[in-house]
Amino acid sequence: MQQSLRLDQQLVLVTGGARGLGEHLVAAFLREGARVVINYHRSSDAARRLAERFPEHALAVQADVCERAAVQAMFDQARQHFGTPVTTVINNALPDFTFNGDARPNVDQLTWENMNQQFSGVVGGAINTTQSALAGMREAGFGRIVNVGTNLFQNPVVPYHDYTAGKAALLSLTRTLSQDLGPDNITVNMVSGGLLRTTDASAATPEAVFDFIAASTPLRRVTTPAEFADATLFFASSWARSVTGQNLVVDGGLVKG
Repeated sequence: MQQSLRLDQQLVLVTGGARGLGEHLVAAFLREGARVVINYHRSSDAARRLAERFPEHALAVQADVCERAAVQAMFDQARQHFGTPVTTVINNALPDFTFNGDARPNVDQLTWENMNQQFSGVVGGAINTTQSALAGMREAGFGRIVNVGTNLFQNPVVPYHDYTAGKAALLSLTRTLSQDLGPDNITVNMVSGGLLRTTDASAATPEAVFDFIAASTPLRRVTTPAEFADATLFFASSWARSVTGQNLVVDGGLVKG
């Protein structure tokens, strides 16, 4: 069993990797020498531009993470292209969502469709990628799964009911999967951010909200997508080879544990 692989030995798949936080996650792994599969749903041009900058190390592949067959085909394509199975999965893909407290469905307007959209994309997508990754990870004797969470289920400063519930369910899945997959040397962890300055999803956030959050953190600033991405590298690295089932909050110290 391969207890750990260096980052430059890993084949990493980043869902929703063409833009926003995903683009920063892709850049962080490429910087460390990993080969990276850039998953995208509709952002074809952005994904291909990013992959073309690193022709030896990056591959852009379209797939809706909610569709099991499409996800499996993506993993098969990645293996065929790079000649090795995916060893590391970063579940970052986010169903259509905008962090705008004024536009969110409040409790009087909330529907099951709102909730199910998040559960299907966030939890369903993670299940699909995990199941598609298992055979290759078991073959390699090594696997790393990192789920992108949120600090909102600890500090629901804005009650995004559907988004927060989906991410809370993903944390539960993270911990149950870690128990199930530990004997295969597959670790499953979560990295949770707060509002990031700035991504496509947070672009609609008023400056006053950014300023309020910055003033509330010990660092007196809002975490950037690049800072969040760097923290994500930890769970894929050899430094975290004995860490699983954990949730690392990366928000400048706003939320404690």
